[in-house]
Amino acid sequence: MSERDLSFEAMGSHVRLLIGEPGPGMPPAAVAAEQGRRFIEDFEAALSRFRPDSELCRLNADPRGRVPASELMRRAVQAGVFAAERSGGLVDPTLVDEIESAGYLASRAGMQGLPLPEALADAPPRRPASPRPEQRWRCFEVDNGVGEIVRPPGLRFDTGGTGKGLAADMVAAGLRGYSRFIVDCGGDIRIGGADALVHPYEVYVEHPISGTRAHVLRLGSGGVATSGINVRIWRDERGRFAHHLLDPASGKPAWTGLVGATALGDSALEAETLSKAALLSGPEHGREILVGRGGMLIHDSGRAELVGPLAVAPRIRLPELIG
Repeated sequence: MSERDLSFEAMGSHVRLLIGEPGPGMPPAAVAAEQGRRFIEDFEAALSRFRPDSELCRLNADPRGRVPASELMRRAVQAGVFAAERSGGLVDPTLVDEIESAGYLASRAGMQGLPLPEALADAPPRRPASPRPEQRWRCFEVDNGVGEIVRPPGLRFDTGGTGKGLAADMVAAGLRGYSRFIVDCGGDIRIGGADALVHPYEVYVEHPISGTRAHVLRLGSGGVATSGINVRIWRDERGRFAHHLLDPASGKPAWTGLVGATALGDSALEAETLSKAALLSGPEHGREILVGRGGMLIHDSGRAELVGPLAVAPRIRLPELIG
């Protein structure tokens, strides 16, 4: 099966596009892949927290309560609010001050993270994260009628928690009609195409501690995402281990008893939201979040636990003998 395979670095992550045969009147897969690459690069330029000239940074610095915004910026804010609502406030897009206070002031793309086992040995007692009681993310509104974002001046927004899932879904929307495709934005994956239902993709889930293959998923449609604390670990100004997944209630890195979570969803954005919410919730509540669609939890001990439909062994029934 012929597919265009394009990989590149963007949004602080590795991005990969696999695109099959085009439908009638559609551009070749190689052209579609280049269009996808340019879209993701433009997406990053507009929505990066680390680029002072990005539209996101301009929005966050704007002193007005109503700010004109591009369609992409409005969709990004809607995605962040969706994730907050879907997760009960655990995936909170308004923790900009807190993530900067934890030491995440600049992009860590290409930087070597510190060893996860060392961080776990030095981490505080485990506890599930909780939403921030005041739910500041509810202050953001999108007025598509006039093309504006409404929020209290000074309340900053971060697309980092949902951006890669949204980007994967938006690229995938332009690939409808191709025989099959997969868009992988740093572990936030969207799969589609009629042939993918017949010839599913194999998606490898990496173990965050050992780096080995923890599980293989066979998927023909929808989204899958993995969240983990192993990719970005550093020491803060006080010498403590820190990572990018924060407990909204405390504003500090969350140490919940889980180091990784993989979730399935109808979209990459939904899967990303569920995986982060499961990891932040800890083992017990994480199972409850993943049980409907299925997923995997990786515990501090290294134990990998399949949840929901993925934990159910296939039932094999032999045909009855006719004689």
